[in-house]
Amino acid sequence: MSNDMVLQKLEGGLLTITMNRPERKNALNPDMVAGLVEAARRAADDPEVRAVLFKGAGGSFCVGGDVKSMAAGRAPLPFEQKLANLRRGMEVSRILHQMPKPVVAQLDGAAAGAGLSMALSCDLRIASESCKITTAFAKVGFSGDYGGTYFLTQLLGSARARELYLMSPVLTAREAHAIGMVTRVVPDAEIDAAAHELALSLAQGPSIALGFIKRNINNAERLPLEDCFDGEAIHHTRCGDTEDHKEAAKAFVEKRKPTFRGA
Repeated sequence: MSNDMVLQKLEGGLLTITMNRPERKNALNPDMVAGLVEAARRAADDPEVRAVLFKGAGGSFCVGGDVKSMAAGRAPLPFEQKLANLRRGMEVSRILHQMPKPVVAQLDGAAAGAGLSMALSCDLRIASESCKITTAFAKVGFSGDYGGTYFLTQLLGSARARELYLMSPVLTAREAHAIGMVTRVVPDAEIDAAAHELALSLAQGPSIALGFIKRNINNAERLPLEDCFDGEAIHHTRCGDTEDHKEAAKAFVEKRKPTFRGA
């Protein structure tokens, strides 16, 4: 499906997904949401994709839903239709979070509302120094969507999630890093290169093992201890039969850097 609002570029096993409404700071509208769900499904299903870089065009990540469009006075849809549309769009966060491939979010400009929720669904978040980060929902009379309350509670605990949702402060990148929302902060001029380098390093890593690592951590969010132990044992044993593990062991003996092929 062609969608100019969501750009996709696959190179060296890394799929870069770019939200492309820079004139609206990549605010979400129905066409962009449909493109994001399609891109996320492609990332999950395409065996050529080994990692994902998720970013926004024009120096901003995503400010959330297009509030200006929401207030345009269009004929309201029935509740059931609005609910179905929203739930369908929210699949992008579920797919990015659950697929067995690492996902890096590049946060610059602003990450707010559903934009922040999508970023929180990713595995790693690298932010530019000047990026502003906020849940934003309470300020526009919404309770939250795209999984933000789930991901933030899992990441920081319920007390911090309540603070960030109920009070909706605007955090600097450094403040977000200090409480664990952001993985790394870099100067504005370095964000493109730093995010790409991090995501590409994951794409060039032992893909099967990285996928199992992600699955183990996702299991830990919802399963009891014994089930997590079983999952770790199964995944670890399966990794032992991969070519990547054999290459890593050989490289260790030969004192060189391994070359992983995702097999």
